[in-house]
Amino acid sequence: MSDPKDFVSGVDSNARKEPRRVVFVTRRTSAQVRVTDEEVVQTFPEVLFRAVVAIEVLAVALVWMALLFNAPLEGIADPSHTPNPAKAPWYFLGLQEMLHYFPPVVAGVLVPGLVVIALIVIPYFNINVEAEGVFVKDRTRRLAIFYAISIGLLIFLVVFDVYVALAPTVIIAGLMIVASQSSPQSPSPWRRYLAARPLSFWIMTWFLFELAVLTAIGTFFRGPGWSWVWPWRS
Repeated sequence: MSDPKDFVSGVDSNARKEPRRVVFVTRRTSAQVRVTDEEVVQTFPEVLFRAVVAIEVLAVALVWMALLFNAPLEGIADPSHTPNPAKAPWYFLGLQEMLHYFPPVVAGVLVPGLVVIALIVIPYFNINVEAEGVFVKDRTRRLAIFYAISIGLLIFLVVFDVYVALAPTVIIAGLMIVASQSSPQSPSPWRRYLAARPLSFWIMTWFLFELAVLTAIGTFFRGPGWSWVWPWRS
């Protein structure tokens, strides 16, 4: 070219921000890219944002509940008069309901201790890191283990007359059977969802289901002497 000119292309010369560019090199310049290393990279905290939104929604819901409904507080405690039944706080009523069926050592020490130990130990096991469906691989063997554990648990509940815990167990077992008969490629979205659930999902769902049922029964369905009463009857 008889009249050399300087050509510039692109928005800036940051290789990390604009990795694709066109460069024109003339006789009077050399190819070079200016890069500045930044200690802090601007990101969008998506998970934190979702957590904040969930906390705010829960806070608004709790405030509205507090404004619409009065707390079910009783009168001042009287040492000379013990209420019948004497109920624990609501978050312990599930445990108190278990004491109605099992010996104190089992319901008050063994079961809570096993739950705490499981919460501590399970994260250290390399179990299903890919979070794949529990029946996706080795289906026959896992189904045999599932049926053995389910039948043993149902027999255990029947022997101790814990009929209130049978319904959650049967429901979760039925959903797991449906999941075992489904695949991640099923045409039904509901079946695809069940087939993709890992073992940890089923255990946690069963545990929370049982806790909610036992807490609700201890709160609304237990009267004097811890006898069964219907909530709508005085």
